[in-house]
Amino acid sequence: MQVVEAIEEKREPSENDLKKEYLRKYRTHVRRIHRINAEIAELRSMKISPSVNNDGMPHGGCGQSDLSGYAAELDSMVQELIDERYCRIKDYQEIVGRIKKLKSENEKDVLFYRYIRGMDWWEIAEKMKFSERQIFRIHGKALANFQIPKDVSECQ
Repeated sequence: MQVVEAIEEKREPSENDLKKEYLRKYRTHVRRIHRINAEIAELRSMKISPSVNNDGMPHGGCGQSDLSGYAAELDSMVQELIDERYCRIKDYQEIVGRIKKLKSENEKDVLFYRYIRGMDWWEIAEKMKFSERQIFRIHGKALANFQIPKDVSECQ
């Protein structure tokens, strides 16, 4: 029996792949913001409060007296959250502005619902009162008509 090794060639991303990646930037920011908020909440919940000995007096436990590491980590995460929110707003304005340049209202709606609102295909179909198949067709036309900027800014 002959063993055939399949070598995957790295293919160059298609124009539509690049457009989808560009359009997905906004939802990526939304997910990052949710994650950072969750991390901040977790960090705050882990904040160590002073322990109480049998003498009734508060005492700092091992590593509890110095909360500078906690404060520095919290400050860092809050700054990361601020930066991510800024990027989300910047990318939202850029992406929505480009979606609005499309001529077809259906194409605008499909791209907005899919890439800004993060809706599933069936939800878009239900909202627009079309079949999923028709939504896929509209999406294909929308991608064909959608223009990404020549120099895509990276907001990381």
